[in-house]
Amino acid sequence: PSQPVTVSQKAWRAEGSRMFIEPRKPVSVDELLRGMIVQSGNDASIALAELAAGSEPAFVEKMNAEAARLGLKGTHFVNVTGLSDPQHYSTAADMAVLAAALIRDYPEFYPIYSEKEFRYNNITQPNRNRLLWVDPSVDGVKTGHTKAAGYCLIASSRRGGRPARPGNVATRA
Repeated sequence: PSQPVTVSQKAWRAEGSRMFIEPRKPVSVDELLRGMIVQSGNDASIALAELAAGSEPAFVEKMNAEAARLGLKGTHFVNVTGLSDPQHYSTAADMAVLAAALIRDYPEFYPIYSEKEFRYNNITQPNRNRLLWVDPSVDGVKTGHTKAAGYCLIASSRRGGRPARPGNVATRA
């Protein structure tokens, strides 16, 4: 988590939501994870992909391989940001399976999804999942917006003392 990551020009110039990382200014993996998850930072998503796989396209290959492994038949990724592209698509059902796998396979990162805000580079941004403020049982997962898809939400909650798990994941696109 404390590993420093050098920010590329590509990550710095990312379109859409950002955490405002800067080129040649190292940022930690932990900060990038929070920027990606809490702030929906496309710049953080690209920086993490470049760290993990060497480039965004190489990481997208890994994303599609994982989608195939999970049986996501209605999903194909072309970028790590979720920005619109005719060849970048998914279904609500596939996103529910993906969210369930996230909760099940990476529980150590799951608490980040319920953080209501994150501050980086003297900029505090709220989590875009507004359900965190209106329903105390909601504990994550992710929001998104593009002109092509509109507003999207994958949410999970803990109810009746049950932890978030595959049966508790709901989606709405």
